[in-house]
Amino acid sequence: MDDLLFRKAMGKFATGVTVLTTAHEGDIHGMTANGFMSVSLDPKLVVISIGHKARFLEKVTQSQRFAVNILAEDQEPLSRHFAGRPQGEVEFAALDGLPVLDGAVARITCDVASTHVEGDHTLFIGRVTAIEFEEKNPLLFYSGQYHEVKALETNKI
Repeated sequence: MDDLLFRKAMGKFATGVTVLTTAHEGDIHGMTANGFMSVSLDPKLVVISIGHKARFLEKVTQSQRFAVNILAEDQEPLSRHFAGRPQGEVEFAALDGLPVLDGAVARITCDVASTHVEGDHTLFIGRVTAIEFEEKNPLLFYSGQYHEVKALETNKI
């Protein structure tokens, strides 16, 4: 199967946009990712997927902790920044000892519970240690572009 065909088909699944963050040896590291989902309510677990070429892989492997910042619709510049297109200085807050982004829809901190190497990615199962969230619209990603939430009008019978 052609890689581009697979990539285009997977891009047809609309996702939220996250910035993953961690700290190691006093330095903050982050990357934009949409490979994130909840796994379990009891215990509270999430999973992130990190490509083997990403520098962030080594950092989270070393720290054994990470935060998931679910971006708000006005945080597209942060998504671009952590995807390798710097947008200037980034201010961090802290949650449970990890760097997080103010203004994100949700901030979730985790300890690595397990890792699974699958293909060209490593999946990190994270045990949730703290959560903060705000009532605002998320930034969406679909078919290679950013989008905003728009409510659909439904016909009432």
